[in-house]
Formats: sequence, structure tokens, C-alpha cells
Amino acid sequence: MSDAQTPLNKDRSLEQALTNKIIDDYFENSESWLRAILRMCIFSLAHIDGQPVFVVECPNQAVAKRLSRKIHPFRGLVYFLTDNFTGSDRTLFCYHESTKGIWRCFDTDTNSWKALRNLQSPTTTNE
Repeated sequence: MSDAQTPLNKDRSLEQALTNKIIDDYFENSESWLRAILRMCIFSLAHIDGQPVFVVECPNQAVAKRLSRKIHPFRGLVYFLTDNFTGSDRTLFCYHESTKGIWRCFDTDTNSWKALRNLQSPTTTNE
């Protein structure tokens, strides 16, 4: 997710295809506005403190904030993707602040916004 770990946007067609497949399979019965907004995002799995975390990379702050208010459909998605039914249902809804070089993420584990330089080290916990 950080610049060093994220491929160039033009080279993310496989990630986008997998994201679309997850949307089609997992969100097929969700509202159409939710499916449409999710198609602007990229999904990935990361690990924080040894736990799998579902990451939704949003194109901007407005999308991230809207999704952060609609967390129920995302519960259990880590289980769906990993078949790990004893794991976490933690999700991060993130957007990139390119001027500061950080990701702002809503963390469903704490119900708060955090600034992350990468997925392993939080830099602040404000907002």
C-alpha cells in the first residue's frame, strides 16, 4: 500500500480484476450504489500486529468516509477470502494524501481514523 509496496497504477489491472470478482461474488445482494462506489476502489489483504486486515484503497477522502459509515457489509470478508474463521474481521478504509505521503485510514477495530506511512507502522491516531 505504501509507495514502495504499491505497483504503478497502470500495472494494477490484476488487482482491479480480483476486486471486481469479489464485488460480484460477495456484494451481489448489496445496494447498487455500494457496488458502484466499490468499483472505484482496490481491495487487498495486509497484516497488522500479526492479524489479517482487509484493506479498501479508496480514490479519495469522500469515498473512504462514505464507506467508513457502512462497515456492516465488510464484516466477515477476511473470513470469506482466507477461510480463517477464527481470524479478525478488521477492515481499513484508506485514501492517499499525496502531499503528505501518508494514507489516512478508518480502522474498524478502533472506529477511528489513523495516518499510516505503510501498513506496519501507524504514525498518528488523530482526526
